[in-house]
Amino acid sequence: MKRLAIALFAVAALAGCATTGKLSSSERLQLYRAHAGAPVKDFQYFGSLNGWTELGDSALAVWTKPNEAWLLNLSGPCMDLSYAPAISVTNMMGRVSAKFDRVIVRGGGPNMMRVPCRIDTIQPLDVKALRASEKELREAGIEARAEDQGGN
Repeated sequence: MKRLAIALFAVAALAGCATTGKLSSSERLQLYRAHAGAPVKDFQYFGSLNGWTELGDSALAVWTKPNEAWLLNLSGPCMDLSYAPAISVTNMMGRVSAKFDRVIVRGGGPNMMRVPCRIDTIQPLDVKALRASEKELREAGIEARAEDQGGN
């Protein structure tokens, strides 16, 4: 019940942001945190990511399957994460572990020195609820734009 209240609060708080079209990284991070479970020690990694979303310079969401995602909070800012065309994640025998594994930003040329970013915490994401909240925000943005256009 508490988690539902937090998620509803986050959706309501971010609904005003949806009227501008796109959420900022910090607004997206709030939304993802509202749908994140308790921290876990590690998760199974099958060698490639199904997708990823930057959430500022110190957090990102990674999808290991279409309906399985993880919120990775990093130990500090990760250089160029917001502009990265690709990332990779270190692992040990198919498991990505908090406090041990790292996110590596890829791209930007062969001579660019990349400092790996240590994963501080891992939280499972409720993908179904997250997608529903994102849909609500999109719909709220569409309604707000329609009202703005109708009122001109």
